[in-house]
Order: sequence, then structure tokens, then C-alpha cells
Amino acid sequence: MSKNGALSGITVLDLSRLLPGPYCTMILADHGARVIALENKRFKDDTPFLAPLYRNKEHVSLDLKTNKGQEIFYRLVKKADIIVEGFRPGASSRLNADYKSVKKINPQIIYCSITGYGQTGPYHNRVGHDVNYLGIAGVLDQIGEPDKPPSIPGIQMADIAGGSMNAVIGILLALHARDKNGKGQYIDISMTDSMAGFLQIPLFFQQLTGQAPVRSDTILSHHYAFYNTYETLDHKFLTIGAVEYRFWKNLCEKLDIAKYAPLQFDEEQREKIIQSLRLKFREKTLAQWKDEFGELELCWGPVNNLMESLQDKHLRYRETIVDFKDQNGNLAPTLGVCVKLSNTPGSLRTQPVNFGQNTSDILEELGYSEDEINDFLKTDIV
Repeated sequence: MSKNGALSGITVLDLSRLLPGPYCTMILADHGARVIALENKRFKDDTPFLAPLYRNKEHVSLDLKTNKGQEIFYRLVKKADIIVEGFRPGASSRLNADYKSVKKINPQIIYCSITGYGQTGPYHNRVGHDVNYLGIAGVLDQIGEPDKPPSIPGIQMADIAGGSMNAVIGILLALHARDKNGKGQYIDISMTDSMAGFLQIPLFFQQLTGQAPVRSDTILSHHYAFYNTYETLDHKFLTIGAVEYRFWKNLCEKLDIAKYAPLQFDEEQREKIIQSLRLKFREKTLAQWKDEFGELELCWGPVNNLMESLQDKHLRYRETIVDFKDQNGNLAPTLGVCVKLSNTPGSLRTQPVNFGQNTSDILEELGYSEDEINDFLKTDIV
């Protein structure tokens, strides 16, 4: 493990699966934490094992429903700083792996639960997925065309931005507090709560104007020409985000439509200006616009597809996209470390582990004999 990572010396037990929890602990692992993922092998084939999320981690198969499984877990708890879980409310207590139980063993433990709706409230026992959380939070209604049903984003916004990243924030805050007062604490992350927190701008404009936002018809969503998307001659797309007047003026002058510069917010001319820009951008290919716009101060950019973003020169230069070995040892484009720290940088150190790959080694580390480990394996405790 990295000796220089910001979280070097911190041990994390990850009881979660799928995306929100494993993505959270991947960030912690990238920054030097020792992350041990624990999963019951009986569920190995029931849910996708998202291998890229298990880089820099260790993985143990463990049945927490058995007495011996709980004993092994508690030995790990004594050495841990953080526990992350994503069970439905109440499930961890039935496994004797909830905060109340582990706090008795390790009072300094920081325990983070990531769920769809949180541990309390009328919806706390509901099942759900990303689209449900976006819908209830009011975010989904802001995505898509105004005269069509809301569009489900192709990325898991609630899972990652709402669950994973807010969990990381909560854990780091709790670590900081523990450094000051020596006490651990419980963190309740609701993906629905977190996505509701994304409504700052729509709420601000609603309170400012008294008008509820209409999907794809707001100041920062297609209503004006200066903040929009446009199709090019080769049926690709580019973005314009020229909010500040000087950038809008630069764009109008570059496109030979300087007469529209003073009309940036003109409601009567709005549609006419949008149509004018649509016609302009259809005159040339995206590659031609790239050549013309280059580094001009216009607030523009191409709409890359996934494969194009993986080869984007800026993302490559920043090592946001890197080539890294997969589970089979083959180099493949991989998402790098997004948070760049100067003195304690995160890093990709070990390739994704296989399910249960480190079980025997960690059991041995906990003091179990070879015979005991073999017995655990035979009885499906691990």
C-alpha cells in the first residue's frame, strides 16, 4: 500500500456491493487506505461484481450469518477505523454488524451507511435504484426535453454523486472530528437527500422569479442560445456555455452575427437567435469547429462519446484517464484519481482483485491456523 497516500494507516471494512459503497471505498483506497471488502460468496452470482471498483483493495468472502463469520468480522473490527455498508435499514442489526454492535468492540469506529432513502422517514424501508431517487428528489424532472418524458441519465448520478461522494465527505469529516475528540460516530447517507441538495440553482431561480423551472427551458438549460447544444455538419454535437457577456460577444463576433451580442437575454429574439446558431453550426463538421475555435475564449466544447473521452488529450494529460492492468493483466483504459493532492497524491497501485482472493491471507493475519482456515472453507463460512 502507498506510504504517501493521505489515508495511509487507515483501515476500512467494506460490507457494501454494487456501486455506491464500492465506489466510495475505491476513492479511500486510491488515497492510501487499506480497504478490505467483505461479501458472502453465496451472493457472488446474484449481483454484478464491478471489478474496476476493486483496485487497490483486498477481498474476503465471509458469511456474517454464522457465529464463526461474526467472530472473524469482530476481529477485523478491532483493527478497523471505518466501516461502510449499503444494506437496507435494519439488515445490519440482524447480522449483529450494525453500529451499535461494533461500537461495543471498537468505540472509535466510524460507521457509514449508504441507502436510498436514509435510516429514518416514511420511505426508509422502500427498495429503489438511481432513477427512483432522482425522481423523488426533483432532479429527474429537470432532465430531458420539455414536451417529452424525463430522460434517465446514462450515468448513475444518485449512486455516485449522491451516495459514494457524500459518503466520502462524511467519512473524512468524521475522521477529522475523531482526530480532535477521539470519538467515532455514525454516518447516515441517503442518496435521495443528497440529490435534493443538487437543486440549489433551480430553487434560487424559482424563488427569484416566482416561476417553477420547466424542463430544458431554464437559463442554464436550452432556454437561451448562449447555453445550449448544437448539431454540426457531420451530425455530431458541441456545447456552448457563454454565460458571461464577454464570452457571448466573442462567440457572436467569431460567427459573424455580432448584431446578436446585445440581445443575449432578449426574450422576443431568443428563438430566432437559437435558430441562427443552429444553422451556423450545421455549416461545418465538428473537427472544423475544433480547428476554428481552438483556445479562443468562447466557452465551447465537443460532446464526446465514451470512446472519445477515453482518448481525450486533456483527460490523458491530467491522468484522469490512464491505461492500467485489468484482472487478466491486460492494459485497458481506466478512470484515474480525480482528486489531485500535491504532497499526498492518490495512486493506482494494485489491479482489481478477484472475489475472495485475499480470504486465506487475511484469516492468517488474524491469527487463524491453517486447519481452522481449511475448516472455514469446507463449511462455507468463508
